Formats: sequence, structure tokens, C-alpha cells
Amino acid sequence: MKKFIGYLLLTLILVSCGSKSGKFRLEGRFRNLNQGEFYIYSNSADNAGPDTIKVSGGRFAYTKDIRQPATLVIIFPNFSVQPVFAEPGATVKVRGDASHLKAMEITGTDDNELMTAFRLATNDLTPPETLKAVDRLVKEHPASPAAMYAIERYVLKQPHPDYAHAQRLTALVAKAGGSNYAARWLDRALRQLSRTGTGNTLPAFTARDTEGKAAGSSTLRGKVGVVSAWASWNYSSQNIQRRLSRLKREYGSRLALVSVCLDARPEDCRRFTERDSVRWPNICDGKMWESPTALRLGLQTASANIVTDSRGRIVARDLQPQALEDRIREMLQQEKAAR
Repeated sequence: MKKFIGYLLLTLILVSCGSKSGKFRLEGRFRNLNQGEFYIYSNSADNAGPDTIKVSGGRFAYTKDIRQPATLVIIFPNFSVQPVFAEPGATVKVRGDASHLKAMEITGTDDNELMTAFRLATNDLTPPETLKAVDRLVKEHPASPAAMYAIERYVLKQPHPDYAHAQRLTALVAKAGGSNYAARWLDRALRQLSRTGTGNTLPAFTARDTEGKAAGSSTLRGKVGVVSAWASWNYSSQNIQRRLSRLKREYGSRLALVSVCLDARPEDCRRFTERDSVRWPNICDGKMWESPTALRLGLQTASANIVTDSRGRIVARDLQPQALEDRIREMLQQEKAAR
């Protein structure tokens, strides 16, 4: 069990001051990006789904009605993300260089400026040093949404996340009352993820694939199975899909596959599967890392995967492409020998 969940997807829009109208405004300027666009995503009930922000002459502006503070995420053309914490009636300003997004500055509210300072201070730290900085941030500012974001981004979304560490930090946030709903949500998600580790039974799930047909855990029943996450913008995950396609052609019905696409637009998923003649269920609801299927199974990074045996038991998680292919072949050979 390695890669966690992209939990309340981050935002990048923020605040400075404003009326009580509930309108939230993001504005900014980028050097080295005269024309372009990027996504902004919020998982809250009243801000669901990704929007597209246009850049013209290096400048952009985005306005939206919100009812309560929210964490949003901007997804840039290179698929890097930046968080911003939005408040009703607030305006946030973003300034940076499109060729060096790590140095971006977001101003307008205390929480955004706290997150900017933390991010700039940790850009060049080693992973152990960064974890220590996260501990300090959470202990000193547990009520800030920046604390929850730091736990998700720097503790959980790593190749080998320390879930116990994340739960300890999340408890501090919940106790302080900050990001309270988020803390409770993440605590539940961590408990769910602990049930999808190696040796556990794959949780039951069902969804509609891109052709409108039902797909889920029953698709894998009684066979060597793989659930894989992928995205049209992630080469490693596409490499895995192509390997799975070759294995499916070779082993046919002995290998059962279900894929979860993390794209924001289902049409991008369909275009890829049609081009590469993918002949197994692909689930793509446009909710990216907030897809209910991805959340339930802990598939929150592109190229995440789960391998199950014929009894539905999880035997491996998040294998690299060659290791995944080798493990599948080994299991199918063992299955054949056991007949």
C-alpha cells in the first residue's frame, strides 16, 4: 500500500478582501506565459467539477460564488498543482514565472501567505527535512487549512506514506477545530485505506464505465485481476495500460482488468482507449482524484495499481510497470500449474 489519495483537491485562488456578496476572485499574472489555460478544481458540494481559466497577455482572472471557505487546486499545463484557500467575498492574487512555478507567490489572506512561505521554505529541502517542517507547521498552525494540505501533500502523497504519522497530525488538526470537516474526512479515508493493503480483500465497488456499462469488483471475481489508475497526461500510467493490453491479448479471459481514469474530461479517456483499442472497463467520471472509486480503493496517483488473486485478495499494490507485468505472469503461470 503505497500511494494515497488526493484527498480534498487543492486550490489555488485566494483571498484578500471583499464584500459579503460571497463572490470569490482569483487574479494574477505570469511571466513566460502569454496565452494559455489551466484547470481549477474544487471538491466541495457547491463548487464541484473543474473549471478552465484562460490566460491572455500573461494575465488571468476568475470569479465564482462560494458559500463557505474552500480549498481549491489549480492544475497547470505541466500538471503541477498549487493550493489556494478561498473565502467568500475575498480576492487572491497570484504572481509567478510559468517556467518556475515552484517559486509562485499567492497573497491576499493569512492562510495563503502561510502556505506560500512554507512552500518556498521547503522547495529545496530533503524529504526527511520536509516532514519535520510539516510537523512544525501543523503544531504551530493546526487550525489553518494549510496544515491539512501539508499533511495530504507531503506526508500522504508519497511513494511510501506513513499513515500512522498522518493520523497523529490529523488528530491535532481535528482537536484545534481547524479544517474540522476535512480532518474527520481524512481520518475516515485513512481507516478505509488501511483496509486496502496487501493481504486484505478488495473492497466491493461498482461504477459505470465510459460505455455506460456496469463495472466493478464483480468483474474481477474468480480470476487474477488488476485495478489500475491512469491519466492521459501521465506517461508511466499509459505505459502500464499498454502492457496490460498486451497481457490481455495474450491471456484473454484468464486476466480480468478494470481501470480508473483520473482525467478531468471523460472524452480524453475515451479518445485514448479508442486509439489504443483498450478492451476492458474504464471508469472515468471527471472527478479526478475525488472519484468515488479512486477514493474507495486508495487509487489517488496516476499509475497506482492493485493486483488481486482469484479469491479477491490483494496480493500487491502500486508496482512499477515491469514488476507489475512480471507479477501478473507469475500468478497466471501458478494458476495454470495448479489446475
